[in-house]
Amino acid sequence: MSGETSGRQSGDASGRQGGAWFDRVREITLELTAWPSVTGSSGEAAFGPRLHAFLGELTCFRDRPDQLRLLPTAGLPGCSSVAALVRGRGPGLGRRTLVLAGHFDTVGTENYGALAPLACNPFALRETLREELAHAETEAERLAARDLSGEDFLPGRGILDMKSGIAAGIAVLEAFALSDAPEGNLLLIATPDEENRSRGMRSVRGDLPALAREWDLDIVGAINLDASSDLHDGSAGRSVFLGSVGKLLPFAYVVGRPAHAGYPFEGFSASLAAAEIVREIEANVDMAESIDGEASAPPVCLSLAAFRERYDVTMPDRLWLAFNILTQRRTPAEVFALFQAAVGAAMERAVERYAASAARFPGAAPARHPAKILTFAALRELAAGKGDGGADAAGPAATEARDDDNPFAATPPLVDALARRAGIEGPAVVVGFAGLHYPAVHLHPDRAADRALEAAARRAATEIAAECGETIGIRQFFSGISDMSFLGHHPDGLELVAANTPSPAFVDRPGAELSTFPVINIGPWGREFHQKLERLHAGYAFETLPALLQRTVQRLFETTGER
Repeated sequence: MSGETSGRQSGDASGRQGGAWFDRVREITLELTAWPSVTGSSGEAAFGPRLHAFLGELTCFRDRPDQLRLLPTAGLPGCSSVAALVRGRGPGLGRRTLVLAGHFDTVGTENYGALAPLACNPFALRETLREELAHAETEAERLAARDLSGEDFLPGRGILDMKSGIAAGIAVLEAFALSDAPEGNLLLIATPDEENRSRGMRSVRGDLPALAREWDLDIVGAINLDASSDLHDGSAGRSVFLGSVGKLLPFAYVVGRPAHAGYPFEGFSASLAAAEIVREIEANVDMAESIDGEASAPPVCLSLAAFRERYDVTMPDRLWLAFNILTQRRTPAEVFALFQAAVGAAMERAVERYAASAARFPGAAPARHPAKILTFAALRELAAGKGDGGADAAGPAATEARDDDNPFAATPPLVDALARRAGIEGPAVVVGFAGLHYPAVHLHPDRAADRALEAAARRAATEIAAECGETIGIRQFFSGISDMSFLGHHPDGLELVAANTPSPAFVDRPGAELSTFPVINIGPWGREFHQKLERLHAGYAFETLPALLQRTVQRLFETTGER
């Protein structure tokens, strides 16, 4: 830590009432940021117990160790989540409970280059970046130079995404424990693995029903504490989000007809087919959703690869593509149908174009090969009928890839092995889902609990904005993929997604018992998270955010809590 960082305090929340949060939230943020916790690292594994010990030293937990819990993460040996409960001190105490949730894992520090040793030391990193950015060349660098020249922004790996959010939640717990709180309880949950497969939150999701019974809690809502990005004046970042976009990762496995490059019309170009699919889907705004004036980003191709182990002059006959598709209201079935239709239209163009080119080339036979489109579920059945094991006998290479955290490494070999086993000939395309499905979530006006949480957040935002002299907006959808997708609800479309997802590692299978409650997002804002110039707007994160969280809690617990 830099000399600008004070030592750890006792956890006394006095002096922070009435909005005086800055020093305490900054202190906790710097403490948490100093603990490296890159996804998949030993630091991530150590963070849960370290946070558990840190919370145990606070006044609100020192004499109540039974209200702190380490929850082992299913599917992620060595990692654990932290659950921390503070009970209200109002009349009757009560069972109503609001969850504050955040993840503590971060992306890696490789993009800091030589500055990687400073990535978790915000003040030292800021001083060094100021020197480096003195000769800024790009507009992005010039903006960062302006931001970091003063005290408004602090850089550092994970300070924005999202340890400052957890720090604000901890500070609110402390203040709640010392206040004459109304009837109600606060439960902080901090999880690993959000940056990978959300195994932390998906595991906690399964733990919550039993934990609620043990602690006699009725969970009436949750606030996710994740960060948002704003490259402008911060007005978009200073927001309450009433829902979150979802994500699907559909793939297209393209099969052509191999031919020597000197005789291309003896086959069919998988490259042309893949190019037409990209042309049809990439940045296609007609495939994006827009609700209440808020549009999700259009599809983007995240992976395009060939299955080639050596060089020769044969046209590639098998190519792999995967697309990022964000959702707001569309179900997985609707997205899958839309994707299949787009792939089908692209393949029709590719076949027609290839046939037209062959017709114009001397000596080439203008053959047309009708394109076949089949789902992975159909391919699995077809392969099972051709061999003695179907998907589970896809081959050694595919088996080894199944547990890879990278869907672009794990999934293509599985599809390729099954397609070869089934004897698929081109032109053909197999479509399915390459990675984990993140369901979209949003408050529902027909549910009392949802209405109560929204009303509390709207009222709190209006009040705190007036008190702080800045705007706080209400937005429908958080635009970043987050753990919100796995908290408080039972997702739809699980069977379709599971049947068409080749790797079991990327299939979400929630338990039969799930706690259901509304979820919103209220977190810090900054710029360029995951990048070298990731930086947090300090004033909002350390002062406005905790005040907004505390006021939302207060307003929610003032309601009757009818569900």
